[in-house]
Formats: sequence, structure tokens, C-alpha cells
Amino acid sequence: MATQRVFNIGAPLLTRQPWSSQAPFRCYQRRWAQVHDVRFVTSHQRPNVIQEKYREKLEQKAREQGLSNVDELKEVYSDKIKELRTKATVPGANAPLSAQSPPLPESVDSSVPYQPPPPPRPQDQTQTKEYTKASKDNVKSLSSFIDVEKTAELPPKEIESIWRLRHVRDAQSLCAVMPTDTYKRIATTARRHPQFILPIPREKEGAEIHFLQWTFPSPTTATVLFTHLAEFKLRGEYAQPHTTVTHHLDLADQKGLVLLEGRVQENRGLTVDEGKWLLMCLQKFYGFEAHSDTAKQNAEKRKKLMEQFSGGDTGFRVEELLEEAEKVP
Repeated sequence: MATQRVFNIGAPLLTRQPWSSQAPFRCYQRRWAQVHDVRFVTSHQRPNVIQEKYREKLEQKAREQGLSNVDELKEVYSDKIKELRTKATVPGANAPLSAQSPPLPESVDSSVPYQPPPPPRPQDQTQTKEYTKASKDNVKSLSSFIDVEKTAELPPKEIESIWRLRHVRDAQSLCAVMPTDTYKRIATTARRHPQFILPIPREKEGAEIHFLQWTFPSPTTATVLFTHLAEFKLRGEYAQPHTTVTHHLDLADQKGLVLLEGRVQENRGLTVDEGKWLLMCLQKFYGFEAHSDTAKQNAEKRKKLMEQFSGGDTGFRVEELLEEAEKVP
């Protein structure tokens, strides 16, 4: 079976782990958390809880006023209390919510297996403005890693070696080199499907889903941001990526190489090997070149999944996504 090795990761490539040799998982994580209306929580507390909390101070105030108890104190200040209550406005309690108040999320039905909904459509830029802004502001140029002019004089093999050595000391680094033709194939697909999800199988736990977003901050860089789907659903455009990968195109035409560098953030629930798995899945869905009949059939299935996801098709199934992610090729 002819296959094309695209990613040349500096560290050893991921091999099929024991869990990936099993039959495709059929169980998936459920989200058991439920969202409650905070107005309900705050307006159904134990009666007179505030009065009980400050009873001692109220009794002291009553004695200072020459009164026998708190009830008499309330009677004396009844007009003032009534006036303050009239002026007080509590949105959601004695006044409608303002137009600026965000809509409350609906409760999650824990009886339904978790299915990630389609992300915002590619043309809806308002949902991902802040999410992609972080990428554009923080992307480094290739010249911040190597001397581009001098490196361009070297043969491709030496460029690849230098690029690997440049990142070998960073344990959280992702590093690779790919042919320009392969990158162009990936970029073409990325512009059609700038948002997608990829799974990481978890033994005995089903699959963990990750949301990816492509951005093209400059003519010589293309960046992919990976985030836990659960966090993206919770924070939207303010979600913080756990992994960022940048493709540098400075030598693409001259040397036929695209240099890739990225980093998995520490303490964000993802290992470097899992980051490499996501990169391999990215290649499989966005830029795999099929040669055999079986590989071509798999490529068509992956293409269909991406089209369903981008189009918001309700026929999209995570089970099929996981099966395709685990297939070789």
C-alpha cells in the first residue's frame, strides 16, 4: 500500500497505541453538569437569612434607640425601609433583565449522550474574533528562529536538521518539515473548512473532542489553534488554545519546504504525544494523498465529515469521526 509520509516530527512519531488497536469505541463522554438560573438560586434562600446574620447588630441598634426589640426598630424605620425598597431595582427580581444582559444558557439534558454541535459557520467572524486575535498577535516570524537568508543557501536535508535542532531542547515543542505541495493541499482544504473537531481516544473513557481553528495571519504564516471543545463551548471566542502550530512559508517556493513549529501548553490537560496525535489527524483529514482504492474511499468519508460539520448537517456523527481518525491510512 503506497503512502506518503508528510510530517517528519523531530521526536519519534506516534505509533498506534494499545487502545487504537481495539475496535472503534462506541461509548462517548457525557456531560452531566446542569446549568441553573442564578436568579432562582439567589431568590430562594432560607427565609430571613440576612436578618439572622445581622440580628446581633440590629438588637444593639434597637437598644441604642431605647427600643425593646428588632420589631420595634423596624416599625420606627418602616417609612425609610419602604422608600429604599421602592428605589431599589434588581434585574430579574423586581425589574426585567436589561437588553445588555446575556441570555441564560439552557439546562443540559444529562440523559442524552454528548454530541458536540457544529461550530459557528466559517463566515460568522464575530464568534471567533477574539479567539483568532491571540494567534495573530503572538505568531513569530521564521526569522525569530533562524537566519532565513543564510539557511536558504543550504540544501533541504541540512535545513531540516537545523530546524529539528532548533527545537530539540524544548520538551513541549512540536516540530516538523513538509513538502510545499503537501502544504498547499492542506491549505486549500483549510480555507474551505477553517473550523473542525478532532478526537483523542481515551482508554475506557471514550473520546475527548478538540476544536481547531485555522488562521492566516500573514502571507508567510498559517496557524492552527487547538482547544478543548468543552472550553470553547463554555468561553467561545475567549477560549485559550492549549496547542498552537504555525506553518512558515518563507522557504516554500525557493526550497520546496514548509517549516512547522508549535507548542503544547503545560498544565492544560494535554501531553506532547497527544499534540502529535492531533497533528497526524490534521494531516489525515486535511492533506492526505490517497493512492490505493481503500485509501481513496477513506479520504471521501473524511471529506464528507468535514462538509457535514462545516455545513451544520445534523447527520454528522462523532462515532464516524473517531473511526476515520483511527484508520490507517
